Amino acid sequence: MSSPIRNRIKGHRRIRAGDLVPHELNPRTHPEAQRAALVALYQQVGFARSLLAYELPDGRLKLIDGHLRRSLEPDMEVDVEVLDLDDDEARALLLSLDPLAGLAGYDAAVLDRLRGTVATDSDALHNLWQTVAASSDACRARLDEARQTKGPSRPAPLRERFLVLIECADEAEQVRLLDRFRTEGLRCEAKIA
Repeated sequence: MSSPIRNRIKGHRRIRAGDLVPHELNPRTHPEAQRAALVALYQQVGFARSLLAYELPDGRLKLIDGHLRRSLEPDMEVDVEVLDLDDDEARALLLSLDPLAGLAGYDAAVLDRLRGTVATDSDALHNLWQTVAASSDACRARLDEARQTKGPSRPAPLRERFLVLIECADEAEQVRLLDRFRTEGLRCEAKIA
């Protein structure tokens, strides 16, 4: 890098979650499985990650990251990391943070060892932990396809793919089948419809 990286963290504040302004361009949706996993994590561990926001001209804080946490417990006081950003910079972070995190890969052996050291009574957390690597692999596959795009607006030619769709009774069965198929060396990913 040619120029030094600027530290844009202005400070931290404790604020009632419901007083944070949700970003109107937040594209993330939060399915029930994610909500259940977060509630279970709150019950097992507690609140352990600050929300991310920037200050509006009127002094209110507008969210960049933490919309689900804001909506789960609006009356809870939460810690918020406050950034010194303008609206354009905030939108760039809003569009980048989750996809950047999704690009991280996993060392399968270390991931398996980690799973073996953590216990939970929550089906939602167990299922989340069992599908950790699948979402990362799917994200990388989509990015690889995007890199193959020819020209500014012409997608790469589609390749033939042969797929099998298996309907599962519930999320637990889906996780069991994913684990089994991966053990057998099959490329597979979870989908919810």
